[in-house]
Amino acid sequence: MELNADFSQRAAVHAAQLPWVASPIAGVDRRMLDRIGDEVARATSVVRYAPASRFSAHTHGGGEEFLVLDGVFQDEHGDYPAGSYVRNPPTSYHTPGSASGCVLFVKLWQFDLRDRTSVRREAEALTYAPARGRAGVEIAELFRDPREDVRLERWEPNASVALDLPGGGEFLVLDGSFDERGEAFAPQSWLRLPPEGKLRATAGKDGCTLWVKTGHLRHIQTPPHA
Repeated sequence: MELNADFSQRAAVHAAQLPWVASPIAGVDRRMLDRIGDEVARATSVVRYAPASRFSAHTHGGGEEFLVLDGVFQDEHGDYPAGSYVRNPPTSYHTPGSASGCVLFVKLWQFDLRDRTSVRREAEALTYAPARGRAGVEIAELFRDPREDVRLERWEPNASVALDLPGGGEFLVLDGSFDERGEAFAPQSWLRLPPEGKLRATAGKDGCTLWVKTGHLRHIQTPPHA
């Protein structure tokens, strides 16, 4: 399966408007944003766990990155309430599930395969600071290495936001809204811009909070045989 698989092109998906699609695991549904492969895939998705649903134990051959959007996600390593950001690197394993139900933003098979850095960040521990040279923008860093920069951004109401993207970028709306090229982006809306792209956006009247990743689209990792 290929979905938004041309990384040289702009891609936009308004996931909240999509139907949920069942996964092979009962109680776990998905809204797919981009994908290369079938069940083992390079994938970006919004994933919903029904209460008491659980995956079997598995290893992440290409790594897993996720942000909890709603509810509480759980595995044998702990509980992750809404706002938690987690990176499970290649060769890591766990048994994921949710007693009460949850919604996640998930990225699979997008790590450097040599990466062994685990990250656990909770919303309460994040600190926002003004973004250098970007009026009306505050940033809370989630992860950074030479390959990519992952962060949360808060845009002030009606702020004009400009960002050059030599390594490409992805943007997921968590709260509020923004406009880009005359297209409105609301919660669960996702935008991907290619390397050498330029973001030119305007925050909505209530501002906007986003998950942002930049730099990584110079490096397109896919699973074997995808």
